Amino acid sequence: MKRVTGIGGIFFKTADPKKTKDWYRDHLGLNTDDYGCTFWWKDKEGNNCSTQWSPFKDDTTYFAPSKKEFMMNFRVENLIDLLEVLKTEGVTVLDKVEEYEYGKFGWIIDPEGNKIELWEPVDKAF
Repeated sequence: MKRVTGIGGIFFKTADPKKTKDWYRDHLGLNTDDYGCTFWWKDKEGNNCSTQWSPFKDDTTYFAPSKKEFMMNFRVENLIDLLEVLKTEGVTVLDKVEEYEYGKFGWIIDPEGNKIELWEPVDKAF
């Protein structure tokens, strides 16, 4: 079974998300919007794929139960099956899966207490 197939996103806390996004836009050329910056690329099959860079307000609860300042998002295949395998391996799996038109999301906790977001994206070929 494939597990992680790539990085889906990097999320981090900041005191002023707008200021942070503006700085990265002005100094590094990131094409920022309300969510941060989406990097578009193609996989080896020609599917459109993305990786998200997003600053969050420092009081966000989205990273909970982790108290860390960041959260990684990994692209995966077969999220539901993978979460079941991870449970049997003793990984802390948060009992919640969310589904949107752009994919399914599940969360786990690593040994250091980091919340890790797993994303089964809906990638589209041309």
